Amino acid sequence: MGNIMAIFGKEMRSYFGSPIAYVMAGVFLLFSGFVFRNQLLEFHDMTVYLKLAEREEKMLLNVNTEVVTPFFEFQTFIWMIVIPMLTMRLYAEEKRGGTYELLMTSPITSAQILIGKFLACYVLYLLIEVMAFGYIGVLSMYSQLDWGPIFSGALAVVLIGATFISVGILASSLTENQIIAAVLSFFFLILLWIIDWAARFASDIFFVILKFLSLIEHTRDMIHGVVDTHDVVFFVSAAAFFLFLTHTVLESRRWRT
Repeated sequence: MGNIMAIFGKEMRSYFGSPIAYVMAGVFLLFSGFVFRNQLLEFHDMTVYLKLAEREEKMLLNVNTEVVTPFFEFQTFIWMIVIPMLTMRLYAEEKRGGTYELLMTSPITSAQILIGKFLACYVLYLLIEVMAFGYIGVLSMYSQLDWGPIFSGALAVVLIGATFISVGILASSLTENQIIAAVLSFFFLILLWIIDWAARFASDIFFVILKFLSLIEHTRDMIHGVVDTHDVVFFVSAAAFFLFLTHTVLESRRWRT
Protein backbone atom coordinates (compact mmCIF):
# COMPACT_ATOMS: atom_id res chain seq x y z
CA MET A 1 0.00 0.00 0.00
CA GLY A 2 2.91 2.32 0.73
CA ASN A 3 4.22 1.98 -2.84
CA ILE A 4 0.78 2.76 -4.27
CA MET A 5 0.47 5.88 -2.13
CA ALA A 6 3.97 6.95 -3.17
CA ILE A 7 2.99 6.78 -6.85
CA PHE A 8 -0.34 8.45 -6.02
CA GLY A 9 1.43 11.32 -4.26
CA LYS A 10 3.91 11.72 -7.12
CA GLU A 11 1.14 11.98 -9.69
CA MET A 12 -0.94 14.37 -7.60
CA ARG A 13 2.09 16.65 -7.18
CA SER A 14 2.62 16.47 -10.92
CA TYR A 15 -0.99 17.49 -11.57
CA PHE A 16 -1.14 20.35 -9.07
CA GLY A 17 2.50 21.39 -9.47
CA SER A 18 1.79 22.31 -13.08
CA PRO A 19 -1.09 24.09 -14.84
CA ILE A 20 -2.64 20.75 -15.92
CA ALA A 21 -5.17 20.33 -13.10
CA TYR A 22 -6.13 23.99 -13.02
CA VAL A 23 -6.55 24.34 -16.78
CA MET A 24 -8.55 21.11 -17.13
CA ALA A 25 -10.77 22.02 -14.16
CA GLY A 26 -11.28 25.53 -15.50
CA VAL A 27 -12.16 24.32 -19.01
CA PHE A 28 -14.58 21.69 -17.74
CA LEU A 29 -16.30 24.01 -15.27
CA LEU A 30 -16.53 26.78 -17.86
CA PHE A 31 -18.25 24.57 -20.43
CA SER A 32 -20.43 22.90 -17.79
CA GLY A 33 -21.48 26.26 -16.41
CA PHE A 34 -22.24 27.55 -19.89
CA VAL A 35 -24.51 24.59 -20.68
CA PHE A 36 -26.13 24.69 -17.23
CA ARG A 37 -26.89 28.41 -17.61
CA ASN A 38 -28.41 27.93 -21.07
CA GLN A 39 -30.56 25.00 -19.94
CA LEU A 40 -31.76 27.02 -16.97
CA LEU A 41 -32.66 30.02 -19.14
CA GLU A 42 -34.54 27.78 -21.57
CA PHE A 43 -36.48 26.29 -18.69
CA HIS A 44 -37.29 29.77 -17.42
CA ASP A 45 -38.58 30.81 -20.85
CA MET A 46 -40.79 27.72 -21.03
CA THR A 47 -42.30 28.34 -17.62
CA VAL A 48 -42.97 32.00 -18.39
CA TYR A 49 -44.11 31.94 -22.02
CA LEU A 50 -45.34 28.44 -22.70
CA LYS A 51 -49.10 28.20 -22.38
CA LEU A 52 -50.11 24.72 -21.29
CA ALA A 53 -53.80 24.03 -21.08
CA GLU A 54 -53.72 20.64 -19.40
CA ARG A 55 -52.55 20.11 -15.85
CA GLU A 56 -50.95 16.80 -16.81
CA GLU A 57 -48.78 18.59 -19.36
CA LYS A 58 -47.73 21.12 -16.76
CA MET A 59 -46.59 18.33 -14.47
CA LEU A 60 -44.27 17.06 -17.22
CA LEU A 61 -42.45 20.38 -17.19
CA ASN A 62 -40.01 20.15 -14.28
CA VAL A 63 -36.52 21.34 -13.52
CA ASN A 64 -35.06 17.83 -13.24
CA THR A 65 -36.11 16.85 -16.76
CA GLU A 66 -35.31 20.15 -18.45
CA VAL A 67 -32.13 21.19 -16.61
CA VAL A 68 -30.51 18.47 -14.47
CA THR A 69 -30.78 15.55 -16.91
CA PRO A 70 -29.26 17.47 -19.88
CA PHE A 71 -26.55 18.70 -17.50
CA PHE A 72 -25.47 15.13 -16.69
CA GLU A 73 -25.72 14.10 -20.34
CA PHE A 74 -23.43 16.93 -21.34
CA GLN A 75 -20.93 16.07 -18.62
CA THR A 76 -20.46 12.53 -19.90
CA PHE A 77 -19.78 13.92 -23.37
CA ILE A 78 -17.35 16.66 -22.38
CA TRP A 79 -15.39 14.21 -20.20
CA MET A 80 -14.62 12.24 -23.36
CA ILE A 81 -12.61 15.26 -24.47
CA VAL A 82 -11.08 16.25 -21.13
CA ILE A 83 -10.08 12.83 -19.71
CA PRO A 84 -7.75 11.91 -22.61
CA MET A 85 -5.86 15.11 -21.83
CA LEU A 86 -5.62 14.12 -18.16
CA THR A 87 -4.41 10.59 -18.86
CA MET A 88 -2.18 11.12 -21.90
CA ARG A 89 0.88 11.95 -19.82
CA LEU A 90 0.66 9.18 -17.23
CA TYR A 91 2.90 6.72 -19.09
CA ALA A 92 3.76 8.56 -22.31
CA GLU A 93 5.59 11.30 -20.40
CA GLU A 94 7.56 8.72 -18.42
CA LYS A 95 8.74 7.16 -21.69
CA ARG A 96 9.57 10.47 -23.32
CA GLY A 97 11.44 11.71 -20.25
CA GLY A 98 13.48 8.53 -19.89
CA THR A 99 12.13 7.68 -16.42
CA TYR A 100 9.98 4.76 -17.62
CA GLU A 101 12.87 2.29 -17.54
CA LEU A 102 13.84 3.39 -14.03
CA LEU A 103 10.24 2.99 -12.91
CA MET A 104 9.94 -0.48 -14.44
CA THR A 105 13.20 -1.70 -12.89
CA SER A 106 12.38 -0.35 -9.43
CA PRO A 107 11.15 -2.66 -6.65
CA ILE A 108 7.59 -1.47 -7.29
CA THR A 109 5.31 -3.82 -9.19
CA SER A 110 3.56 -2.82 -12.40
CA ALA A 111 0.20 -3.26 -10.66
CA GLN A 112 1.17 -0.86 -7.85
CA ILE A 113 2.32 1.75 -10.36
CA LEU A 114 -0.87 1.34 -12.37
CA ILE A 115 -3.18 1.58 -9.35
CA GLY A 116 -1.34 4.64 -8.03
CA LYS A 117 -1.62 6.45 -11.36
CA PHE A 118 -5.27 5.46 -11.78
CA LEU A 119 -6.20 6.64 -8.29
CA ALA A 120 -4.46 9.99 -8.77
CA CYS A 121 -6.31 10.71 -12.01
CA TYR A 122 -9.60 9.45 -10.58
CA VAL A 123 -9.32 11.60 -7.46
CA LEU A 124 -8.64 14.65 -9.63
CA TYR A 125 -11.69 13.71 -11.71
CA LEU A 126 -13.87 13.44 -8.60
CA LEU A 127 -12.61 16.77 -7.25
CA ILE A 128 -13.61 18.51 -10.48
CA GLU A 129 -16.97 16.76 -10.41
CA VAL A 130 -17.63 17.91 -6.84
CA MET A 131 -17.10 21.50 -8.00
CA ALA A 132 -19.44 20.92 -10.97
CA PHE A 133 -22.14 19.58 -8.64
CA GLY A 134 -22.04 22.99 -6.99
CA TYR A 135 -24.21 24.24 -9.85
CA ILE A 136 -26.97 21.85 -8.78
CA GLY A 137 -26.46 22.91 -5.17
CA VAL A 138 -27.11 26.53 -6.12
CA LEU A 139 -30.16 25.49 -8.16
CA SER A 140 -31.59 23.60 -5.17
CA MET A 141 -31.69 26.87 -3.21
CA TYR A 142 -34.21 28.32 -5.66
CA SER A 143 -36.28 25.32 -6.77
CA GLN A 144 -37.60 22.00 -5.54
CA LEU A 145 -35.54 19.14 -6.94
CA ASP A 146 -36.16 15.43 -7.08
CA TRP A 147 -32.93 14.15 -5.54
CA GLY A 148 -33.39 10.53 -6.63
CA PRO A 149 -32.48 11.14 -10.31
CA ILE A 150 -29.73 13.52 -9.20
CA PHE A 151 -28.02 10.87 -7.07
CA SER A 152 -28.42 8.22 -9.78
CA GLY A 153 -27.04 10.66 -12.37
CA ALA A 154 -24.11 11.42 -10.10
CA LEU A 155 -23.49 7.68 -9.76
CA ALA A 156 -23.47 7.36 -13.55
CA VAL A 157 -20.88 10.13 -13.84
CA VAL A 158 -18.72 8.57 -11.12
CA LEU A 159 -18.81 5.12 -12.75
CA ILE A 160 -18.30 6.25 -16.33
CA GLY A 161 -15.32 8.34 -15.21
CA ALA A 162 -13.52 5.20 -14.01
CA THR A 163 -14.09 3.58 -17.40
CA PHE A 164 -12.92 6.65 -19.32
CA ILE A 165 -9.76 6.94 -17.22
CA SER A 166 -8.89 3.25 -17.61
CA VAL A 167 -9.19 3.60 -21.41
CA GLY A 168 -6.99 6.71 -21.33
CA ILE A 169 -4.32 4.99 -19.24
CA LEU A 170 -4.26 2.07 -21.67
CA ALA A 171 -3.73 4.46 -24.58
CA SER A 172 -0.94 6.24 -22.69
CA SER A 173 0.82 2.92 -22.04
CA LEU A 174 0.92 2.12 -25.77
CA THR A 175 2.95 5.12 -26.93
CA GLU A 176 5.50 7.69 -25.81
CA ASN A 177 3.77 10.51 -27.66
CA GLN A 178 1.19 12.27 -25.50
CA ILE A 179 -0.78 13.63 -28.46
CA ILE A 180 -1.11 10.15 -29.96
CA ALA A 181 -2.20 8.81 -26.58
CA ALA A 182 -4.91 11.47 -26.30
CA VAL A 183 -6.14 10.85 -29.85
CA LEU A 184 -6.22 7.07 -29.36
CA SER A 185 -8.22 7.27 -26.15
CA PHE A 186 -10.60 9.91 -27.53
CA PHE A 187 -11.50 7.94 -30.64
CA PHE A 188 -11.89 4.69 -28.73
CA LEU A 189 -14.24 6.39 -26.28
CA ILE A 190 -16.21 7.88 -29.16
CA LEU A 191 -16.48 4.41 -30.68
CA LEU A 192 -17.86 2.99 -27.42
CA TRP A 193 -20.21 5.95 -27.19
CA ILE A 194 -21.82 5.58 -30.63
CA ILE A 195 -21.54 1.82 -31.09
CA ASP A 196 -25.25 1.39 -30.38
CA TRP A 197 -25.84 3.25 -33.65
CA ALA A 198 -24.38 0.26 -35.47
CA ALA A 199 -26.59 -2.02 -33.39
CA ARG A 200 -29.64 -0.62 -35.19
CA PHE A 201 -28.42 -2.24 -38.39
CA ALA A 202 -27.30 -5.52 -36.84
CA SER A 203 -29.36 -8.58 -36.10
CA ASP A 204 -29.60 -11.35 -33.54
CA ILE A 205 -26.45 -11.89 -31.48
CA PHE A 206 -24.57 -8.90 -32.93
CA PHE A 207 -27.39 -6.58 -31.93
CA VAL A 208 -27.18 -7.82 -28.34
CA ILE A 209 -23.37 -7.53 -28.23
CA LEU A 210 -23.25 -4.02 -29.67
CA LYS A 211 -26.00 -2.77 -27.38
CA PHE A 212 -24.18 -4.28 -24.40
CA LEU A 213 -20.92 -2.50 -25.32
CA SER A 214 -22.59 0.88 -25.77
CA LEU A 215 -21.79 3.42 -23.05
CA ILE A 216 -24.97 5.35 -23.84
CA GLU A 217 -27.06 2.27 -23.24
CA HIS A 218 -25.67 1.89 -19.71
CA THR A 219 -25.83 5.56 -18.72
CA ARG A 220 -29.25 6.49 -20.10
CA ASP A 221 -31.34 4.87 -17.37
CA MET A 222 -29.16 6.07 -14.49
CA ILE A 223 -29.20 9.65 -15.72
CA HIS A 224 -33.00 9.43 -15.80
CA GLY A 225 -33.22 8.04 -12.27
CA VAL A 226 -33.17 4.25 -12.70
CA VAL A 227 -30.22 2.38 -11.17
CA ASP A 228 -29.76 -1.17 -12.45
CA THR A 229 -27.05 -3.40 -10.97
CA HIS A 230 -26.47 -4.64 -14.52
CA ASP A 231 -25.22 -1.17 -15.51
CA VAL A 232 -23.11 -0.78 -12.37
CA VAL A 233 -21.45 -4.14 -12.96
CA PHE A 234 -20.79 -3.19 -16.59
CA PHE A 235 -18.84 -0.03 -15.71
CA VAL A 236 -16.87 -1.70 -12.90
CA SER A 237 -16.04 -4.64 -15.17
CA ALA A 238 -15.11 -2.36 -18.09
CA ALA A 239 -12.73 -0.30 -15.92
CA ALA A 240 -11.17 -3.49 -14.51
CA PHE A 241 -10.82 -4.97 -18.01
CA PHE A 242 -8.98 -1.96 -19.46
CA LEU A 243 -6.74 -1.75 -16.41
CA PHE A 244 -5.97 -5.46 -16.86
CA LEU A 245 -5.03 -4.81 -20.50
CA THR A 246 -2.77 -1.97 -19.39
CA HIS A 247 -1.11 -4.21 -16.80
CA THR A 248 -0.55 -6.85 -19.48
CA VAL A 249 1.12 -4.28 -21.75
CA LEU A 250 3.33 -3.04 -18.90
CA GLU A 251 4.36 -6.54 -17.85
CA SER A 252 5.25 -7.53 -21.39
CA ARG A 253 7.50 -4.49 -21.70
CA ARG A 254 8.91 -4.93 -18.21
CA TRP A 255 10.32 -8.34 -19.13
CA ARG A 256 11.95 -6.80 -22.20
CA THR A 257 13.49 -3.97 -20.17
